[in-house]
Amino acid sequence: MRSLRVLGVDPGLTRCGVGIVEGIVGRPLDLVDVGVVRTPSDLDLAKRLLRLERALDEIVVRQRPDVVAVERVFSQHNVRTVMGTAQASGIAMLVAARHGIPVQLHTPSEVKAAVTGSGRADKAQVAAMVTRLLRLDAPPKPADAADALALAICHIWRGAAQNRLAAAVAAAGAAR
Repeated sequence: MRSLRVLGVDPGLTRCGVGIVEGIVGRPLDLVDVGVVRTPSDLDLAKRLLRLERALDEIVVRQRPDVVAVERVFSQHNVRTVMGTAQASGIAMLVAARHGIPVQLHTPSEVKAAVTGSGRADKAQVAAMVTRLLRLDAPPKPADAADALALAICHIWRGAAQNRLAAAVAAAGAAR
């Protein structure tokens, strides 16, 4: 089994967390890169989206991920916030598609469960486990960066299982 390099994207219009993790299930994972793409809230929406697209494109070109894991947008009380999150998510998927990189969506509870063992974990628990799993000296800041790394970790662990299951189903179908 070969190592998988995953770009995790915690979508947001003001702060978009990005984290790249490389590894294999059952072995220690490695932090490749982590950060936050910021866009000023007083900038025109179209220009904010363009800045986000350019920043994500630069990361993809520089880091060459095998897959992009994006947090699935869920219903929030603030419509304005969910719209910005959905727009940032769409930009991340667009950049990945342009480069021929597969995209996988993961729900927040799925990510929390994969990283902490509980789908109801809080941000501090997620950050603490990301710090431990990646053998870091301190939790990544801000929380958007830690969440992006958690997405990448989740995909390495869950994505591998999903891929094996899909391969088994395909093999069973071919045997018929």
